[in-house]
Amino acid sequence: MSKPVADSHEFTVVDSTLMMKVLYGFAIVALLSATISVAGKWYGRSIAMGGYSDATTVHEIVIGNNVLAMPDNVIRFDKARRNGVAERLDLYVRYPRMDGYSAAARDEFNNASGNRTILFLTFEEQSMSRDMSGRFGPIYSSLIAKPGTPGPGGITLYGFNEKSGYLNEMLAVAERPGKDPFVARCLVGPSAEQSLAPCERDVLVGERLSLTYRFPKEFLADWQALDAAVLAFAAHGLKTGVAPKK
Repeated sequence: MSKPVADSHEFTVVDSTLMMKVLYGFAIVALLSATISVAGKWYGRSIAMGGYSDATTVHEIVIGNNVLAMPDNVIRFDKARRNGVAERLDLYVRYPRMDGYSAAARDEFNNASGNRTILFLTFEEQSMSRDMSGRFGPIYSSLIAKPGTPGPGGITLYGFNEKSGYLNEMLAVAERPGKDPFVARCLVGPSAEQSLAPCERDVLVGERLSLTYRFPKEFLADWQALDAAVLAFAAHGLKTGVAPKK
């Protein structure tokens, strides 16, 4: 008769151990739920903003001998939204407003409608003696296939020679009386269709500072106003150094 008693005791011990494991399991789940809830409240705004910031706090970023004063909502990366020295500064703005992210501009920054309006700008120390316009004569002119084809806004579009190294790109050139030509490089083919800003141009601003800006191909038709808007934006944010070249 003692065997059933022993079996009953063993079942009791096993049941107690199982219940303790279940209770511990519920406690862990509850703790995780609480942690996730707190984290959600803490990080919820950052997640909802998708990495963007609609704050307009102005930061002073030093690159070389230049100081750039830029608000949070035009600075692309969160880690760059601070005062201090940097090697480069990446920005984005809506064209033609040249303003940063806001609730009203959310769809445009997320390309929700497919209507591309965002410019991507990068400031960094000058690494070449000439900007893209200045490089046309000594460099690009020998790498393109002539004659070109007429493009929008008085632009001529050139393909690159096979040995140029610029695969799947074309060169957009527009004459400017008394100045070096307007020059931009643009992706072509599927890569251009997938890019929000397949064209790029660099200009020299400030004191030995290079500004590269990328833009949708559709903006080539408006190249004079586009270039003027970018230079005006740079001049407004540049607090030291010399004025951008026009």
